[in-house]
Amino acid sequence: MNEIQTQEKTKKISRSALIATLYILLTILPPFYSFSYGPIQVRVAECLTVLPFLFPETIWGLGLGCFLANLIGGLGFYDFFLGTLFTLIAGYLTSRVPYPFLAPLPPILINGFGVSIYLSLWLKVPYFYSVFYIILGETIAAYGLGYPLLIFLLTKLKYHRKEHK
Repeated sequence: MNEIQTQEKTKKISRSALIATLYILLTILPPFYSFSYGPIQVRVAECLTVLPFLFPETIWGLGLGCFLANLIGGLGFYDFFLGTLFTLIAGYLTSRVPYPFLAPLPPILINGFGVSIYLSLWLKVPYFYSVFYIILGETIAAYGLGYPLLIFLLTKLKYHRKEHK
C-alpha cells in the first residue's frame, strides 16, 4: 500500500469514527436523550444517515454509533442488535440511491417499519402507531435536517459522486 492509499484509508476510518461519535452525542446528550428513544421519537442523530450517499464508509460509523447509543438507551438486546442492523441496512441502501433527494428514504422506511416491530412489542403499543411516529420522527431528522446537510456538503465540496457498478 503506498502513501496516498494509506492516507485515503486513514481519512475514511477517521470520517467513520467521527460520524460514530457525533451519532452517539446527538442521541444521548441532553436535550437529545429526552426525545431519542421510545415509540414517539425524533432522533436528531438520524440526520447523519444521509452521509453514506457521499461517503459509503460512514455506514460503519452510523452502525457503531447506533449500537453504542442503543446500548446506553436501555431498551435492551433487540434495540442494540436490531436497531444497529436496520441502521446498517439503511446506510447500505442510502449509499446506492441514484439521487440526493432519495438519500433520506432508506432510513425513514427501514427504521419506520423495522424498528416499529420490536418497539410495538416491547412497549406494548400498536404496530402502525409506532410506524407512523417513527416515520414522522425519521422524516424530521432525515429530510428536515439531513437533506439540507447533504445539499450543503454537495455544494461546498463540489462533490461529483462516482456511480456504483
